[in-house]
Amino acid sequence: METAIGVFASRDNAEEAVKELRERSVPEESIVFLTRSENEAKTVAKEVGAFVGGFVGGAAGMTTGVVAATLLLPGVGTVFALGFGAAALLGLAGAGAGATVSSAAVQDADAPQPTAAEKCSEDVAFFREVLKEGRSLIVVRTESKELATSACAVLDRLGIGMTGPTPIKMQTATRQVGGVTVVDVSGRITLGEGNVILREIVRDLAEKGRKAIVLNLGEVQYIDSSGVGELVKAHTTIRNQGGQLKLTNLNKRVHDLLQMTRLSAVFDIQKDETSAIESFSAPSQAVA
Repeated sequence: METAIGVFASRDNAEEAVKELRERSVPEESIVFLTRSENEAKTVAKEVGAFVGGFVGGAAGMTTGVVAATLLLPGVGTVFALGFGAAALLGLAGAGAGATVSSAAVQDADAPQPTAAEKCSEDVAFFREVLKEGRSLIVVRTESKELATSACAVLDRLGIGMTGPTPIKMQTATRQVGGVTVVDVSGRITLGEGNVILREIVRDLAEKGRKAIVLNLGEVQYIDSSGVGELVKAHTTIRNQGGQLKLTNLNKRVHDLLQMTRLSAVFDIQKDETSAIESFSAPSQAVA
């Protein structure tokens, strides 16, 4: 499953991104739009008729489809989520892809559906921090490499991201420093090469029971929306195994990307390798 995450500070860009995703035939069930702004949710729902229209009556045996959910996330407040699987993505207890919340564009904000913190998925930690800062999110999940490529092109161009991708392909080297596994990464973390390599490395380390992992990103020059999604999944994979994943040696471009998307508040970022390794025996403390 490929995951691309686009972070937006502009309502117009978010709206345009959803439109373009639909124009590029990315299916409704692969797209989730998250925002804290009811007006933004209503605008996107109203302006992107094909997106919303695909949900109304679209599910077999249902008179109304999954158009939007009004969710209450701990530490965030009310979140408006458009799209199939939105509630499940945010870890809403008992709500799957077929859950119907309302056939209206957006449900009444006075009747939010509480979500218990302990029942939220691990990914909620990432989305919570981004949403808290007033950003909007578009998450695209698909098994199709072609659709993922189209989605990345849209999210990278219209969302908050890095410009001027480096031609250097991703390379990695793994080494052990005491009880800590250090993965040196260079080049670019992008769809079709970097994200797959990173996914396989993290999965292999998790299967081997490695629970203290440092990603040394000192030589990473470019990360696209799929790369952001892969970093989120890497963190979740290791955390689900009871471990910790830390990032270190971020160059200015990567650091600025995580700052602008507000993901710097979620990842445990250490200034250098020594600090990262030593931090495993000390209380975790992220560096913005």
